[in-house]
Amino acid sequence: MPSAIFTFPKKFLWGTATSSHQVEGQNKNNWTAWEAAPGKILNGDVSGLACDWWGGRWREDMDRAAETGQNTHRMSIEWSRIQPEYDRWDENALDHYREILRGMATSGIRPMVTLHHFTDPLWFTEAGGWERDDAAEIFQDYVEKTVTALKPFVKDWITINEPNVYILNGYLLGLFPPGKKLDVPSAFKALSNMVQAHAMAYEFIHRRIPDSRVGIAINYHGLTPKTNNIGDRTLTKIFDANFNNSFINAIAKGKLNFVLRSKSLRKAKGTMDFVGLNYYTASQVKLSAYANQFLSFPEGVTLSDHKFMANQPESFYQALEWAASYGKPVIVTENGIENADDSLRPVYLADHLAQLWRAWNANLPIIGYYHWSLVDNFEWERGWSYRFGLWGFENATQKRIRRPSVDFYEQICKKNYIDSEDVAKYAPQSYDRLFKN
Repeated sequence: MPSAIFTFPKKFLWGTATSSHQVEGQNKNNWTAWEAAPGKILNGDVSGLACDWWGGRWREDMDRAAETGQNTHRMSIEWSRIQPEYDRWDENALDHYREILRGMATSGIRPMVTLHHFTDPLWFTEAGGWERDDAAEIFQDYVEKTVTALKPFVKDWITINEPNVYILNGYLLGLFPPGKKLDVPSAFKALSNMVQAHAMAYEFIHRRIPDSRVGIAINYHGLTPKTNNIGDRTLTKIFDANFNNSFINAIAKGKLNFVLRSKSLRKAKGTMDFVGLNYYTASQVKLSAYANQFLSFPEGVTLSDHKFMANQPESFYQALEWAASYGKPVIVTENGIENADDSLRPVYLADHLAQLWRAWNANLPIIGYYHWSLVDNFEWERGWSYRFGLWGFENATQKRIRRPSVDFYEQICKKNYIDSEDVAKYAPQSYDRLFKN
């Protein structure tokens, strides 16, 4: 049996990611209202108690993360808890987040904090949300309050998680609040305000914490034309420009281009210290009379439980190249697959981390990896049916279930390398691909 080791650099960040609404429970925000509306969430699910982090069960999950070798964790702050009303701040909520961050530090876990992860306070959305002319200024008040309070505990910040997904699902597909469909003018205004909000937050964090690292988390969807005809190639370029590139180009170059609209945002230029890459899957693009046929997976690829994503690690390498092209360090801020019985997750993990090592070995500036997710959680419009956790989760009992992927990832985190013996043990389907070529 061939033996090999893929070693990562010293002080590499190995962790997992979560978001506030998906794990805290008992939130009162725009998603709480969205869940209460009929037909919005698969099977009528609601987040409810979620993983009960607000009730204190973050402690045991952070203990599990630390015990299995993780040295970092990406979490988010719930804006609606910090600012439950426009003119009211909740100091107890800030104390609660400080307690979580202290607990992480005690366990040797470096926090990465996301300030906005899809959810907004109800008072904000009811007053126009991200379409308001002063949306960035309103968000800035929350940023200044939160960053000032958490300054002693956090160096790594993400301002906004997946603004491209927020805009696509909220303004073009209607799957997220505010539930608009094909409303390009509103989408452009909201996206422009998010760019400005990010830039203002970036500048403030650096004034308050000069040695901080501030970035964005962009969902990169690999896209290739299904055929070589001009229709497929053109549609691929359109999707790539508007979904993958619009926001990050705005903060890299100071100009927002989105669906035949453009706006100069010079103050946003250069406002990122790293590229946060969220990568899950890739698709082939085909021009069709039916929108639901635009995207498909190549024949023969292994699909997740609900055929929501495919195991395509070569596209992950391309995503890493894309992220590195911006000339900044790259942190994989999310990567994972929905798979309840854990039969595919170890294979996906092995295949993707091999590509991560390949990219680092090719001198791409990769400094960290966060697996999505630490534990099964509420997956937005897909409810509780889509299981992404290293640890399984029983909703009725709050029981955490140790999946084999926990053991595999533990070995990687503790050793800081992937070796052929562990791949043979936990992901034998990947062995020949990784070690016999």
